[in-house]
Amino acid sequence: MRHSPFSFGVIAARFREPSTWLNLLLVFVPITIILELSHGNPTLLFITAALGIIPLAGLLGESTDALAAKAGDRIGALLNATLGNAAELIITIVALQAGLLEVVKASITGSILGNLLLVLGVSLLAGGLKNGVQKFDRSAVSVMMTTMTIAIIGLVIPSLFGHAIETVNHASVEYLSIGVAIALMASYIVSMIFTFRQPSQNGGAVAEAEDSPHAHQPKKGLLKDFRVALGVLLGSVALLALLSEILVGAVEPLIEAQGLSELFVGVIIVPIIGNAAEHLVAVEMALKNRMELSLGIAIGSSLQIAVFVAPLLVFIALLFGQQLTLVFNQFELAALLAAVIITALISLDGESNWFEGAQLLIVYIILAIAFFFLPTGVEGAAALLGR
Repeated sequence: MRHSPFSFGVIAARFREPSTWLNLLLVFVPITIILELSHGNPTLLFITAALGIIPLAGLLGESTDALAAKAGDRIGALLNATLGNAAELIITIVALQAGLLEVVKASITGSILGNLLLVLGVSLLAGGLKNGVQKFDRSAVSVMMTTMTIAIIGLVIPSLFGHAIETVNHASVEYLSIGVAIALMASYIVSMIFTFRQPSQNGGAVAEAEDSPHAHQPKKGLLKDFRVALGVLLGSVALLALLSEILVGAVEPLIEAQGLSELFVGVIIVPIIGNAAEHLVAVEMALKNRMELSLGIAIGSSLQIAVFVAPLLVFIALLFGQQLTLVFNQFELAALLAAVIITALISLDGESNWFEGAQLLIVYIILAIAFFFLPTGVEGAAALLGR
């Protein structure tokens, strides 16, 4: 059964190729643990933990794909789509447990920005420089961007209404966020159902992935064994949780030592760490002139963050006795709207080139510079927000 190329089936059917050189970074896993036990420099600890998380996220993705391939189309698609952002979800859950709510909300914004601007930008730039003008299914991208716009509306509404509601009843803001979270997760479930019930189609990113000469070949190496793949999955999750706890524990000392803001760390640094392995896959697909799959990974991952990960974190926060609302500040909202608009303008003509990739990267750099210079600490940001 072939899945709709514009839905979450794109994420489920994405084509991974193990990057052996990325696994060399696994050396930073024991280095991080040793530094933690010896109470090393927080900045160095943050860097080594980040470098160790990157290959673990890659192994988690590869083992998930190996298990998904053996589970059949439907269960495999659900498994792969659900665990598509598992690495970042683990990091944000640990941050929630530590009470770093602003970092968590900023990482939601940063993941969407990173996928739409950084990942897509590098993919279009690299693919365009190698292959010239690249074409893709215009209708598929149009539906993805429409769905992305609706998802962003779901994140913007609590922010716009929340500030007014908070002046009367603070508890109502939390109820508003829970209601929107339920609606967003319902849209995720509906999208998955729609994906599974789609008839066979010709063309599209998923069809291309299935028709690939590699698509039905068995996994090479140790991951072709179900038990090994399951062991790698569980081991990756365990080590990711450990390194995520170390990484999050070093965030506040890093902020104090380097004078960074929580917004910059959450919006720029954390998403790059959690999604680095998946970012490389999107770029690899663009270099192979498979732009529909590349766009499907970048835009589809943003969709999953908006309609699955963000709402899920609202409910996980409740388990930790925290109140994570979907109320974002005006800087994050402006960045999200800018990212969706520029991505839609560039992608809706059905073709791409390296110059459009450069434009997306320029927008990302502008936003990164702006977040970098935001005042450190809650007081400075609150003053700018007029609270």
